[in-house]
Amino acid sequence: MFTANAQQKVGGLALYTVRDNMGADAKATLKAVAEAGYKNIEAAGYRDGKFYNIAPKEFSKLLKEVGLTPISTHKGGVTLENADTMIADVKAAGFKYFVIPVPPMGLRDDYKQLASVLSTLGEKCHKAGLKLLYHNHDFEFKKGDDGVVTIDYLLENTDSKYVNFQMDLYWVTKAGEDPVAYFNKYPGRFTMWHVKDMDDQGRFAPVGNGQINFSKILAQKKLSGMKYYMVEQDKTFDMTPLEAIKISHKGILKIGFN
Repeated sequence: MFTANAQQKVGGLALYTVRDNMGADAKATLKAVAEAGYKNIEAAGYRDGKFYNIAPKEFSKLLKEVGLTPISTHKGGVTLENADTMIADVKAAGFKYFVIPVPPMGLRDDYKQLASVLSTLGEKCHKAGLKLLYHNHDFEFKKGDDGVVTIDYLLENTDSKYVNFQMDLYWVTKAGEDPVAYFNKYPGRFTMWHVKDMDDQGRFAPVGNGQINFSKILAQKKLSGMKYYMVEQDKTFDMTPLEAIKISHKGILKIGFN
């Protein structure tokens, strides 16, 4: 079995960060992720029943071979019609969490229907032994014309038995909100975090190279309900994604993530 160097293996990586690398050579990229010190991954590439053009069970074997554990996978293309097939593939690949990364089925502006669909999908996942999470961006924190804040409505109108949340700390901050305030208001609902920093221009930055106070947020891990976290950087600008994930891994260790 492939093993990483002697460095401490902690944390998870959202493979969306290295999506181009995964498309070019999935195995080499996964080895590089393990070598950078990560132990868990979140997939973000699924099409025609395959993860990065690899069948679910074969993808699971590949992850085991390189020393990575499948935790979560983003499923932006899910519908009520294809959900059962997707759930079966997610199970076959060994993931625990089925994550909705954006409002599916064109429901960005219909928070009531979105809550209903998330609940239905959450029940399907629960029956299959998976857990459903919803991932936020910044728009869910904006008050609509009717005065409703979408993320608040979703938190208040879904059952934590079936639906919980993957809080993206960058996007909460970008929206002008405080993650800890949400932990206090809705304790235990944020099962997973996306950890990425914000530079002085408001752009994505490697963890530890920006202005987000991760130590303050991490101190409230228990209140949040966080069980896993995934480092992510949507764009890496003046460095390659593989360089960025190494810097971020050093950052999470320095901050105290484990």
